Amino acid sequence: MSEDPELKRLRWRCRRGMRELDQLMLRYLDQAWAHDSDTQRGVFLKLLDTEDDKLWRWFMGYDVAEDAEIAALLERIRQLPA
Repeated sequence: MSEDPELKRLRWRCRRGMRELDQLMLRYLDQAWAHDSDTQRGVFLKLLDTEDDKLWRWFMGYDVAEDAEIAALLERIRQLPA
């Protein structure tokens, strides 16, 4: 059975410049995307538009995202099981 084309596109967009970021983004896609609301999915899509260096600083806790929805999603992704 082939994967949904939208999911394939998202999986491609989750590929970042660092393996660690790839794993974090794909963790959300694999574990939460299917169950999340359209609003929450929209927040994830905004996250995908963010530069890798900024994502890295946010995920590592060096900086905090100003957008509360993004900050909440970052924390949620950190808490997902590996």
